[in-house]
Amino acid sequence: MMLARCTALRRGFASGGKTWQVYLSGEIHSDWREVIAEGVAKKGLPVQLSSPNCSHEDSDDCGAIILGMEEERPNWDRKGATLNNIRTKTLIEDADVVVVRFGEKYRQWNAAFDAGYASALGKSIITLHPPKISHMLKEVNANASAVCEDAEQVVDTLAYVTRGDLPETPRDGEKFVPIADRLGAGNPNP
Repeated sequence: MMLARCTALRRGFASGGKTWQVYLSGEIHSDWREVIAEGVAKKGLPVQLSSPNCSHEDSDDCGAIILGMEEERPNWDRKGATLNNIRTKTLIEDADVVVVRFGEKYRQWNAAFDAGYASALGKSIITLHPPKISHMLKEVNANASAVCEDAEQVVDTLAYVTRGDLPETPRDGEKFVPIADRLGAGNPNP
């Protein structure tokens, strides 16, 4: 009973009233951001999500639309990139956690850059990608605090970090064995 009460108290005060700023970087061709947003809302997490402009066309053309067209593609791209960079840098600098999604279909150079920038700023990073591309991302993953395989794992990670909440069912299901049962107590003098 005391353990349950202590756990409830820890979980209840885990955030200290803080709203966590979480930046969602990475591929824009799937619904992973929506899955995370829905999970955060469903769990009522103290999290404010932000992201880059996820419209590929707007991201490419913003500089030309606002500052004027260019005759050469590199100049057109530079105008858009510098405007997008204002948003990206600001939101990563303001973030408590940066989630970086790498998909299988497209090369996400921007995501890799965002992960490096976040790492240089000392931000906590969560990577999100399918297991089969883990080898390609080993250096990025080495700088991540968590490596997730799906958006639900990201939501569960945010729930634990912000409130101390664990999922009702462990990821490994019935195969899960608590560490004290599996490997023995870690601290013989609690």
